[in-house]
Amino acid sequence: MSQENNEWSEIISSKHTLLSLNLGEVWRYKDLVYMLVRRDFVTTFKQTVLGPVWFFVNPILTTIMFVIIFGRVAKLSTDGAPMIPFYLAGVIMWNYFQTCLTSTSNVFKGNASVFGKVYFPRLVMPLSIVISNLMRFGVQYLLFLGVIIFYVIQGSIEPNAWILMTPFLIVLMAAFALGAGMIFSSLTTKYKDFSMLLGFGIQLYMYATPVVIPVSSFSEKYRWILEINPLTGVFECFKYGYLGTGDFTINMLIYSTFVIFLILSLGAIIFNKVEKSFMDTV
Repeated sequence: MSQENNEWSEIISSKHTLLSLNLGEVWRYKDLVYMLVRRDFVTTFKQTVLGPVWFFVNPILTTIMFVIIFGRVAKLSTDGAPMIPFYLAGVIMWNYFQTCLTSTSNVFKGNASVFGKVYFPRLVMPLSIVISNLMRFGVQYLLFLGVIIFYVIQGSIEPNAWILMTPFLIVLMAAFALGAGMIFSSLTTKYKDFSMLLGFGIQLYMYATPVVIPVSSFSEKYRWILEINPLTGVFECFKYGYLGTGDFTINMLIYSTFVIFLILSLGAIIFNKVEKSFMDTV
């Protein structure tokens, strides 16, 4: 309470509308976001020898596996692009989305003990998850750029101006993972089955996203599966910009932006509603 005018400087109340996200309050806790991001980064590499180098291991090994299984054995199309940069592009994008989604979906369950002891805007937690994983994506993105430069020098690929959309594409992925993660996180506070459903569903979802199989490989009969997927436009735009090949159209990106905005809005509303009473059910 302020000494001068005897008014409360901070008021904690559960009485607010679904659309009042209190973003101004979240901004006031930006130092907490920084501390959470730093904590995640430090704990990830605590007592490790190689440190951030481990971020390279997953995309490299996964890309090699995709090249062998999907490229050499199954002989799937890569739209004329070299296999290594084609699969690596899908791997680093998918790793960021998958990690953000799975981590955000457990934010209530995984932080119940913290939420029950101290107050801060609950939206801080999922935001910190998205930002901390962005640093990991940045390290893997540097690896991808090195591969792209190598193939550009060889003359195997020709990037175009769509690479300038990279920051926007990352924001779309983060927004989609944040929105969907908040929805699942809110549902799992009451229905534990959704956590198991997400673990199984996200594996299937990868094959409905052009991570390893380009849109051009799908027949007209089944292409609708990719067309309704909001990540299709994001992945196709990313690959088209850096590799110069694919069936990307601007309509894909417009559709993705619209749907992802709706999912993020819906996730924020549901999260805002559940955060007031989740301690009673978690």
